[in-house]
Amino acid sequence: MQPELISSLAESYAARYTTPEEAVLQRINEETVKNHPQGHMISGHVQGRFLSFISNMIQPKYILEIGTFTGYSALCMAEGIAAGGQLHTIELRQEDADTALKNFNIAQKNNFITLHVGNAKDIIPTLPYQWDLVFIDADKTSYIEYYELVLNKLSEKGLIIADNVLFHGQVLEEPIKGKNALAIQAFNKHVAEDPRVEQVMLTIRDGLLLIKKK
Repeated sequence: MQPELISSLAESYAARYTTPEEAVLQRINEETVKNHPQGHMISGHVQGRFLSFISNMIQPKYILEIGTFTGYSALCMAEGIAAGGQLHTIELRQEDADTALKNFNIAQKNNFITLHVGNAKDIIPTLPYQWDLVFIDADKTSYIEYYELVLNKLSEKGLIIADNVLFHGQVLEEPIKGKNALAIQAFNKHVAEDPRVEQVMLTIRDGLLLIKKK
């Protein structure tokens, strides 16, 4: 059993004093947790409001999400998108992509959200945009590759947010075990040693790493 990284009481308190989700997001959140076998992977209320908050501050024209899941985080980031902007999100699993597309339609955001189904490593190089906001939340063993694929396409004001950088506390263990925890540790170290960027790690949910160019 993994140790409790952040007090559940503190998390409940944070949720109580965080702006509530809109009804459509609350429904997606509840349905995902209830019905999806990996429902715990959803960004959820507090992290979702954080993504929305950052997006509203940046007002990005082009957003890239790597790992759509059921569409919750994309809809949160879409709240701050600039007029005429586009959000591109990539999902490997067809079943999750179908669920996300349904949720985008219900939220009436499908007019500026493009969902790509397939391997992000193949899809990212085909997208001809400078990204203002990138959210990485896909297979952990590919984080470094995703990071390198998007960094050169990041706009001057652009921000990368990587999820799960604490990986359920497994990165705190000595020695670190498991391919995903080892991959996240390698990613965190890779970014920390990259002279092109500066970054800050936040202990929201399972850990978020915010990265921008120097």
